[in-house]
Amino acid sequence: MSKRDELIGQYADDLRRKCGMTPDMDLLRKVTIGCGPAIYNADSSTIAATQPGELETVKNNFLIKKLGLSDGPELMEAIDSVIETYGRSERNKYRAVVYYMLTKHFGKESVYG
Repeated sequence: MSKRDELIGQYADDLRRKCGMTPDMDLLRKVTIGCGPAIYNADSSTIAATQPGELETVKNNFLIKKLGLSDGPELMEAIDSVIETYGRSERNKYRAVVYYMLTKHFGKESVYG
């Protein structure tokens, strides 16, 4: 099994156990691949949910640039909702899992079509 497949399995496990969701494995694989080499780096593979700058980066680079959404308060509300679902006290919030949940939240699965 490749390192990426192991990580996708770990992300799916997080979605099931920590977020109470049944992951769409095809979409999860595509979102993970879309994260590129960031998933292999300990620092960039997770999101520091307590750092406003990190959340701005998620909003600007993922929601606006990747998903093509327009800026507005609903973007940060969605990020906050996803962080809440993942668990604020959860130390490792994997970028691919957060991106997956945001993609589902906004119904933007077609971006990964």
